[in-house]
Amino acid sequence: MKINAAVALKKGEPLVLRELSLDELRSDEVQVRLVATGVCHTDAIVRDQVYPTPLPAVLGHEGAGIVEAVGTSVTSVEVGDHVVLSFPSCGVCSSCLSGYPAYCLDLNALAFGGARTDGSTAFSDEDGSPVSSHFFGQSSFASVSNVAERSVVKISKDVPLDIVGPLGCGIQTGAGAVLNVLEPEAGSSIVIFGTGAVGMSALLAAVLANSTTIIAVDIVDSRLERAMQLGATHTINSKTEDAVERVREITAGGANYAVDTTGNARVFAQMTKSLGTLGHGALVGAAAPGTESPVDIGSLLLTGITISMVIEGDSVPQTFIPKLISLYQAGRFPFDKLVKKYDFADINTAFADSESGETLKPVVVF
Repeated sequence: MKINAAVALKKGEPLVLRELSLDELRSDEVQVRLVATGVCHTDAIVRDQVYPTPLPAVLGHEGAGIVEAVGTSVTSVEVGDHVVLSFPSCGVCSSCLSGYPAYCLDLNALAFGGARTDGSTAFSDEDGSPVSSHFFGQSSFASVSNVAERSVVKISKDVPLDIVGPLGCGIQTGAGAVLNVLEPEAGSSIVIFGTGAVGMSALLAAVLANSTTIIAVDIVDSRLERAMQLGATHTINSKTEDAVERVREITAGGANYAVDTTGNARVFAQMTKSLGTLGHGALVGAAAPGTESPVDIGSLLLTGITISMVIEGDSVPQTFIPKLISLYQAGRFPFDKLVKKYDFADINTAFADSESGETLKPVVVF
């Protein structure tokens, strides 16, 4: 089958739109015609080979579309179903069997390996050469893709497919960090470092959880203004203010909860210092391997704080994503306010606008 895709050809270069061949569906795969897909920071850092996936590659890991065919062993969906695509997992390791598929022991190979476990790729170029596929089990920067069944989440057909893709990664990451890991009680305080799509999703989740002091920290005033519109009670521009000092002032000693969405070593240290006694912080921001943070363990020992490293919001996509959709439909989780749509042909503009901060969550529509 001939399909259209945005291909990462060389490190750091814009994606190139081209026609590829899609191979035969495997028994444990679902063929999905994409309606839309989110553009995520992880796509950018893989394009730039901070996290290496063999190039050329079809990236994309926040897809949404309609099932066109199913493999012979697939039982979770059928032709015509509407689906959101999320991260892959093996389903049989100790983490998967314990209900933590985001910590699948084979996640790195399944998400970033660029091929099926047998080494084959779903895509090939016009000369027959292989193009890396199955990025996060899906490679959603393609008009049609053969997707690992465990990356597929069935959703109701009354939900607009052109906005739900980001639930597969960025939005479930921020929301899940708050709702699944931190679990703030009503009336609590929380500080969120970084107000991109993941941070804003964490903010929406904090509002949902009835936190009454919600502090957004960033260096872009326009994003801080947006955070106030979405439910923040306080904002801090850490370029002009001492974030730790201001958080401790606002919360009378330190926040109950905190989320670092930046993956920045200095910001991570600020998060640990912003927590009050017995506070709980979550790191969700991706950092380059080898990134180290100067954390004062001598002082922090006396606080009893907890720091959690969180992947994909500690979620089980097949149960958590439908819950987020239900909350959205009830008007309690308005994640659509984070989305700006682009034509698929303008995917590189979507990347640029995300990097500049002009757009919180770009979604390209086929």
